[in-house]
Amino acid sequence: MDVSVGYEEALWVLYFIIPAYSSNSLPTIFKGGPPIDGGRIFLDGRRIFGPSKTLRGLLGGLLGGSLFGLMESALLGWELLPFAILVSAGSLLGDLLGSFIKRRLGLPPGSPAPLLDQLDFVLGGLALAYPLYGIPIGSIAMLLAITPPIHLLANHLAHRIGLKDRPW
Repeated sequence: MDVSVGYEEALWVLYFIIPAYSSNSLPTIFKGGPPIDGGRIFLDGRRIFGPSKTLRGLLGGLLGGSLFGLMESALLGWELLPFAILVSAGSLLGDLLGSFIKRRLGLPPGSPAPLLDQLDFVLGGLALAYPLYGIPIGSIAMLLAITPPIHLLANHLAHRIGLKDRPW
């Protein structure tokens, strides 16, 4: 299996990164409001997602990621717009799944979970987009390799400018 990344694979990475990364980061800006889980408790006695996953953050992330995807589509081709919307929605669903897993592990909101925190949104975006678009394996490998360091750097910067309480 060849996982080398050529020009076409690098373009897929670009197409993916813009809606995925923006929809994953914008909920930090749009935070606040009622939690998605409404404070409900799961079978294990813990919150489903926790207080930091809010409806405003979810909608802000979806709208923002879709708007960035719209701009990307205007520049690179309108056929990318459905892809961008799927990636944005999948990224948010992946992040919610990551929070659900962290709550099941007994980790409080905001606590670090290496790799889960960095890759949940990418895996969610891939889960929704891959079946319809068949993203090349080289692109997937590149996304999985570059996202953890980019995510960590972005979180440290967001912490330094006051958008995040913690640097992870």
